[in-house]
Amino acid sequence: MTTSDSTDLVSLADAKRLPPQNEEAEIGLLGAILQNNRLFDRVADFLRPEHFAAPVNGRIYQAAKKMIERGQIADPVTMKALFEQDGSLEDIGGTTYLAHLAAAAASVVDIKDYGNLIYDLHLRRELIDLGDNVIGDAHRYDPDSPAAKQIERAEEQLFSLAESGLTEGGIKTFSQALTESIETAEAAHKRQGGLSGVPTGLERMDKLLGGLHRSDLLILAGRPSMGKTALATNIAFNAAQAKKDEENGDATFHVAFFSLEMSAEQLATRILSEQTEITSEKIRRGELNQKQFDNIVVTSQKIETTPFFIDDTPAITVSTLRSRARKLKRQHGLDMLVVDYLQLMHGEGVRDGNRVQEISNITRGLKTIAKELDIPVIALSQLSRAVEQRENKRPQLADLRESGAIEQDADVVMFVFREEYYLSREEPSRHANEKEDQFNERYERWRTRFEEVQNIAEVIVAKQRHGPIGRVLLQFDGSTTRFSNLMQEEYLPEAM
Repeated sequence: MTTSDSTDLVSLADAKRLPPQNEEAEIGLLGAILQNNRLFDRVADFLRPEHFAAPVNGRIYQAAKKMIERGQIADPVTMKALFEQDGSLEDIGGTTYLAHLAAAAASVVDIKDYGNLIYDLHLRRELIDLGDNVIGDAHRYDPDSPAAKQIERAEEQLFSLAESGLTEGGIKTFSQALTESIETAEAAHKRQGGLSGVPTGLERMDKLLGGLHRSDLLILAGRPSMGKTALATNIAFNAAQAKKDEENGDATFHVAFFSLEMSAEQLATRILSEQTEITSEKIRRGELNQKQFDNIVVTSQKIETTPFFIDDTPAITVSTLRSRARKLKRQHGLDMLVVDYLQLMHGEGVRDGNRVQEISNITRGLKTIAKELDIPVIALSQLSRAVEQRENKRPQLADLRESGAIEQDADVVMFVFREEYYLSREEPSRHANEKEDQFNERYERWRTRFEEVQNIAEVIVAKQRHGPIGRVLLQFDGSTTRFSNLMQEEYLPEAM
């Protein structure tokens, strides 16, 4: 091979490596806007000056955008004065370039297609830059930046790039925010039950909360054996089976459950128990008659396609959880995320065993995930033992372990409380010198109260940033760990 042939091959390789761009599309789009400013609205919602490959074209687009949004006319004549003082057009013919743009205008039919093409090429250039950075980082050895962390960082950048065309962050005008608010209200008005968020499947809770709202961090807390995991599982699976729009039969909500305490198999068994009303103990031991076994088979076939995803990685970090949630949203969609539970997560960047600071970083990270993915995040949390030392054992905000950060970052704080659990351990026994009628009277008072609270659970909404606080009563079946709507006389339908 001659030196000339080698040079030609190198030049060809360099040509292939040029960043993807389309000058004709940029010129055609700018020319169409300068001829008819109303066409700007067709691309204004997604096309930005930085999306143009040629900086000068981005500069012209920015100037036109500014003038149009002010209600002024943007054409070669009105923009001439602006660019005569600007040297950015000198290398391409000065202000006569503006006239050239108008003469090369794209047709009215094509302008949005041109905008989509320009944006797509911008994404490709960004993707190439990202790939170059990933390659460069991988070649450089840095003990503070192991390969696993580089992968997480690359995935984060990829997700950000993938989402950049779908949602625009940054400052919004009040008009934009108001439009979004009205759209949310309209969706709630159209949806059965009038919910503006993801439904819990529990009517009174939905009524108090208005559903689980996007970008909210919800804390569900309680002492052991109160039913935190059971309630979270019920809510999550109810949401995954609910329709987004009952009227039009839209797809269900996609839910991710990060179970740090229970295995995926244990969680699936619990859900199967809830759905079949057969105790999980019987399912695990195989103590089933033929009818119950058939019920399990039929039910499992009905629910196996439910968009419910389980990750049972123990001691997961916030960054790993975020990475997996992003991936799930890209591949399948994601409408809600549950973490069971907060204190089992592993914090990052905290030294000297400062658990309060670690929990603070975790809750802040979960709130960031809720906002970034625009979904509600439910995080379960343990309560301190101080509850057990009080006569009234209903939880309070101060009972949250490492409560400062949790309470501050959460949009909603809910407590699960079952008085039945405590009363069952306080069954009276006869004292040595107690008369029988005195014991019977005391026992009767206990029995009456126990029957009043038996199979009843309370969900205490102690904080709600955008709504009222209050208390919700639910039916609780301990054998199947199932929470359901409580039917009381005042809520029963009228007799026909």
